[in-house]
Amino acid sequence: MLTRGYGGPLRYVQGPGVLADLGSYAAGLGNTALLLMDGFIETTYGESLMAGLSRAGVQAVGTRFGGESTDAEIARCSDLAKSAAVVIGVGGGKTLDTAKIAARNAGARMITVPTIASTDSPTSSLGVVYTADGVYVRVERCYRNPDVVLVDSEVILRAPVRFLAAGMGDALSTWYEARSNFDSRSNNYIADGYATTVAGAAIARACHDTLMRDGRAAYAAAQAGCLTEAVENIIEANTLLSGLGFENCGVSGAHGVHDALTILEPVHHFFHGEKVAFGILCLLVLENRLPAEFAEAARFCHDIGLPTRLADLGLADVTDADLLRVGEEAMKPTNVIHSVHRPLTARGIAHAIRTADRLAGQILT
Repeated sequence: MLTRGYGGPLRYVQGPGVLADLGSYAAGLGNTALLLMDGFIETTYGESLMAGLSRAGVQAVGTRFGGESTDAEIARCSDLAKSAAVVIGVGGGKTLDTAKIAARNAGARMITVPTIASTDSPTSSLGVVYTADGVYVRVERCYRNPDVVLVDSEVILRAPVRFLAAGMGDALSTWYEARSNFDSRSNNYIADGYATTVAGAAIARACHDTLMRDGRAAYAAAQAGCLTEAVENIIEANTLLSGLGFENCGVSGAHGVHDALTILEPVHHFFHGEKVAFGILCLLVLENRLPAEFAEAARFCHDIGLPTRLADLGLADVTDADLLRVGEEAMKPTNVIHSVHRPLTARGIAHAIRTADRLAGQILT
């Protein structure tokens, strides 16, 4: 634990209209590219993105993302990337995760272009693999962060505001989970793991402070289709601060509960950050944090439309037996919940989930 490690992308660029600059950034990394796009992005922006790359002297092959970051989809994209100097992922978190792993497999440089601010995937060196049905499988380490993260805030604003709120749910976990890792003296996710730097810890805390200051105002502005400074700050918090914070400090119980909940089919209809938001409340119960802290998190999530109750995740009638199954899934050795500095059991995790649901109900009624 004496050796500290810090990592992040080489460049982060955010602002209205920066999507038009993709060609110039790609050309600085190589003259051949694989462009992996979400279906909506391919339909809406695909032609202009390919044209922009061509004008910059980059010969690109475009392909549509298959919908889930499965082993099969990663293998398909890795094969397409074999002749590419740079892999460009444009879309949501699973598209970017697939692109990152494909770039690693092909030995290519990497550009991520998030079109929603719903996760902190764009900046990290990690990629999450799921089944075709959306069940969490594992995390893959890519051992290098993207060369460029290009975030067009106007594109982000055009997406439904639910995506921005989900990103705030994911980002809200950053500080709480960083603190778990500090208490348990767990390694971060830089390479094979190091102690956290002062810089990493400060970024995780800044992420929380930015959400508390600007989150509600950004949500209101985005609902009205307005690009304000608060919106720009939250896009940065969701994407850069949260990404740097989780990778340099680690995650724990909020993501651990998220991953385990994916064994229950009803939650497949919800975004990553929405499930993580509820997982935060479960983490605060597991760690027996101050009631005021639980109330602050619950009220913030409620105010921006994030789940605070099991019913909000389609689990109004979930049985104790099902929650015990979730607890057993969370107790698997590979689950990140083990960064929580408390004795853990499947039954204890199930009880924390049920208790978080009840406490939120008391606070918000």
